[in-house]
Amino acid sequence: MLLRYTFQRLLMLIPVSISISIVIFMIVHLLPGDPIDNLLRIGSSPEDREALVARYGLDRSLFVQYFTWIGNLFQGDFGQAIVLRRPVIDLIGQNLPYSLVLGGLAFAFSSIVGMSLGIISSVVRNPIIDRLVRGFILLGSTVPGFWLALLLILFFAVNLRWFPVSGAGGWDSLVLPVLTIGFGGVALVARVTRVALMDARREDFVMLLHAKGLSHNTILFRHLMPHALLPVVTILALRIGWILGGAVTVEFVFGRPGLGSLLIRALGQRDYPVVQGCLLMLALAVMLGTLIGDIAQAAMDPRVREAKT
Repeated sequence: MLLRYTFQRLLMLIPVSISISIVIFMIVHLLPGDPIDNLLRIGSSPEDREALVARYGLDRSLFVQYFTWIGNLFQGDFGQAIVLRRPVIDLIGQNLPYSLVLGGLAFAFSSIVGMSLGIISSVVRNPIIDRLVRGFILLGSTVPGFWLALLLILFFAVNLRWFPVSGAGGWDSLVLPVLTIGFGGVALVARVTRVALMDARREDFVMLLHAKGLSHNTILFRHLMPHALLPVVTILALRIGWILGGAVTVEFVFGRPGLGSLLIRALGQRDYPVVQGCLLMLALAVMLGTLIGDIAQAAMDPRVREAKT
C-alpha cells in the first residue's frame, strides 16, 4: 500500500514539474533587459547585437526556446552560461555543495533546537519558561532573515570579532549564516511541536497511562512523542526546500559562494540559462521535501495513504 502511494505521488510530480518549468522560463524571459547588454562593447553596432542574439538563439520564438531548453534538460544539458561562458551544470555543481552544507547544518540546528524548545514549553509547568519560549517563537516568526543577518554581522563579526564577516574560509564562517537561516526554522518547529504535544496530552489514552502508574518521561517519549511526531515530521520535510530557498539572500549578505549567490549574480546579468538552472534546482528541492513529507506522513499514519489511494 505504501509502495502504491509512493508511486502515485511520483506520478503527480510530472505535471507539477512541467508547470514549474513553464513558469520559470516565462518569468525569466519576461524580465526587462537581456544578457546581450552585458556582452556588447562600447560602440558596438546594431549588426553586432543582432549577430549575438542569433548566436545564442534569442531571436527565436519563446515557444521554440522553451522546448529547446526542455529537450536539452532531458539529455542532462542545462545549457551554456551566456555571460560566464561556462556550462551551467558546472556552475551549479561548483556552488551547490556550499548551499547543501549550509542548508544541512541549518536544518539540523532548527530541528534539534526547535523540537527541544517545543517539548520544554509543553512539559515544563513554569509560566515564565512558557512565556519565554512563546516570545522566542513569535520573534523568530516575524524577524526577516536579511535583517537578522546584518545584526549578527554587526554584533558578532564587527564588534566582538568572533566570526568572519563574509566568505567560506572555514567552519567558523558557517556559524552566523546557520544561525540566521535556522532561527526562523527553530520558531516554526518549536510552535508545531508544542501544539502537537499539547493536543496529544488531551487524548483519552493519556489518562489511562497515568492510571497505570507510568512515569511522565515514559508517557512523553514512548507514547506522546510518536503520536505528536506526524505534523512535526511533515513540517521538517517541507523545511528541506524552504532552507535552500532562504539561503539565497543569506548567502548574498554573507558573501558566501553557493546557489543563492550564483542566482543573484545571474539575475543581475540576465543570464537566462544560469537563472533557469538555479531556479529549477530550488524548485526540485521544494518538491523533494514535499514528497519526503508526504511519504513519511503516510508511513507513520495508515489513514493518510488509505485516504489518498
